[in-house]
Amino acid sequence: RTERLRAKIIERNRTCAELAADALERTIVLNGDGLNSELLEEAGVGRADAVLAVTDDDKTNLLASVRAKQAGCPLTIALVNDPTLLPLMDPLQIDAYINPRGTTVSSILRHIRHGRVRGVYSIGDAEAEVIEAQILSTSPLAGKQIREIDFPEGVLVGAVMKGEEVVKPIGHTRIEEGDVIVVFTMASDVPEVERLFQVSIDFF
Repeated sequence: RTERLRAKIIERNRTCAELAADALERTIVLNGDGLNSELLEEAGVGRADAVLAVTDDDKTNLLASVRAKQAGCPLTIALVNDPTLLPLMDPLQIDAYINPRGTTVSSILRHIRHGRVRGVYSIGDAEAEVIEAQILSTSPLAGKQIREIDFPEGVLVGAVMKGEEVVKPIGHTRIEEGDVIVVFTMASDVPEVERLFQVSIDFF
């Protein structure tokens, strides 16, 4: 539950730490080096449900994740810009990585107006993506059954949310305005998927 979420942030820059402390609720901000063992212990990384290492230095993120794992944290996630470092994830027992270059969310948002795409998740080394998007009245998908939609080969519809109900999609499932659909697509098919989600300029 969101109201039970508690976060701790370690920030090296004192000014940024003070700004974060003033702006964030239910968050403890510690000023210091995220690789400092004593500071990590003070932050309680061994008791945390998850640790995210998201500095601008890949190696710092990897090392911080390893130290958190060694302290007993069950889930570690590292921000990694350099794809040549990704093979180290398994040997270092880092559970997941964030690769800012590995998602085409920016290209999708150029075609779909703000608020229509609810999530984009990159799989592997940007080889595929899972896209969660809301259907608007002027979308080419609105009013069609799934079997009537000309999806690229290899695109899979994983789920359709109609209001509060999640529907397992089958061929005659009709996509309606307001529905949220989740699709799996290979990276090469993203432009075509973008076109299907795109809305008419008349909507705005």
